[in-house]
Amino acid sequence: MAERRPVKPADLIGFATAAGQEAREVAARRRMLNIRLTDEERHVCTDELAEQFAIGRLDEDELHRRVDLLNDAVTHGDLVPIFAGLPTPSLYKPAPRKPGKWRWAAFIGAVWMALPFALAGLLFLVFGREIVAAIFGLPALAWVFFTYRWASRPQREERKQSGS
Repeated sequence: MAERRPVKPADLIGFATAAGQEAREVAARRRMLNIRLTDEERHVCTDELAEQFAIGRLDEDELHRRVDLLNDAVTHGDLVPIFAGLPTPSLYKPAPRKPGKWRWAAFIGAVWMALPFALAGLLFLVFGREIVAAIFGLPALAWVFFTYRWASRPQREERKQSGS
């Protein structure tokens, strides 16, 4: 009798993520079934068929047959038999999510956490306790500054990549 491996919670999360990704691809494909193909989409599909040939999933005759079908295809629905038995074309893979939106929520939380300390530091500064004001206020301001830098990092990296 084969020994059963216990299922770990991390495995379940991985299965759920993969199923969600596959469901999004199927939904995108279904939405586009009746939409006409563009020349750019044909080029992408041709490149993907060539890649499948290069890795050995298709032989030369099968590649030519599928490319001929691709050249005759009018809508995305016509791509279904062309990619039968092959991985889903990248046309239907959802765009990667942009990082960083939740970072701004964390930054707002950090500001709210630092606000009482900054106000206490300001209050001590007004009443002439500079050392105590520095002990309370400066770490709070540093906390806000560093969380701002952390929250804005994806946008800075994106600007750096688009600028180069």
